[in-house]
Amino acid sequence: MAAHEILAATNAVVTLDVGIPGIVWPWLVTVNMWAKSIGTGVIFMLFMLIKRYPDQVGKLRFPTIVVSIVFIHIFLLFTLADLHQPFRMWHIFFYPHLTSAITVGAWMATAFVGLLFLLAFLSFVKKDDAAFDKALTWVVALAIPVTLYTAALMSQATARELWQMPTEAAQMIFAALLSGSAFMILLSGNKLNWEAKKSLSNILALSAFMSFILYMSEYVFGPMKAEEVAAVLEYIKGDGPYTVMFWLGQWTAYLLPMLFIALSRASKSESILKLAAILALVGLWLVKHVWLMIPQLLPMS
Repeated sequence: MAAHEILAATNAVVTLDVGIPGIVWPWLVTVNMWAKSIGTGVIFMLFMLIKRYPDQVGKLRFPTIVVSIVFIHIFLLFTLADLHQPFRMWHIFFYPHLTSAITVGAWMATAFVGLLFLLAFLSFVKKDDAAFDKALTWVVALAIPVTLYTAALMSQATARELWQMPTEAAQMIFAALLSGSAFMILLSGNKLNWEAKKSLSNILALSAFMSFILYMSEYVFGPMKAEEVAAVLEYIKGDGPYTVMFWLGQWTAYLLPMLFIALSRASKSESILKLAAILALVGLWLVKHVWLMIPQLLPMS
């Protein structure tokens, strides 16, 4: 055997593509997705309010950016905590693999954070609303792929038929709209009039309704798509271990907020509207957690 053939043999690398049993993505990833939805969602809502109610958002620009910065950093912190080698995260930036959703997401999230600090500077230090509003347009444009990238990451997981890109992308967008409108209702206090809050409640109710339709579509028609989906959904049917949490999340995140929004409209009660917002935020965490856990419970063999 030639010398170069011996050298190649001793440096061989063997890799195996095998399933990892058990829960790989725990509750840390649930917090990751939940916080990211709020961090991007409030930016969407601020943009909408500036376009529709420019005379009322003067005192909301900086607080909204602070909320977004806080929740995006919670998202980044829990992402880092979930990495198996967190101290090697710098490899994402210096040895990037652009075919990986987490690499692309890390770059986008970094740019998003940088733009958020620019907005904080423009609103708190420069107090330049015109420049703020121009920059906000670019932040909104970047917030969309930052919101969607988790759907791409989940859809890349092999042997997880439930996580499909089209439906996961829609769920991520609706989660951002739901949590963003809910948090803005709570954040605005007396800064917005009833008409502006009605606009926020419209977005909250519509995103809750569309999210509920998506989950029910998967619940009813998912088993027809693949045997694996049918097996996964058994965990939230009948005596399944996540049945109670699944339905508690659906009621808390979607059905009860829609009901309370209707009641708040009838009575013009801001207290009931705030209750709807709180329930939506709490329920969203439950919904995200169940949908994250159940595909991982299915044995890979």
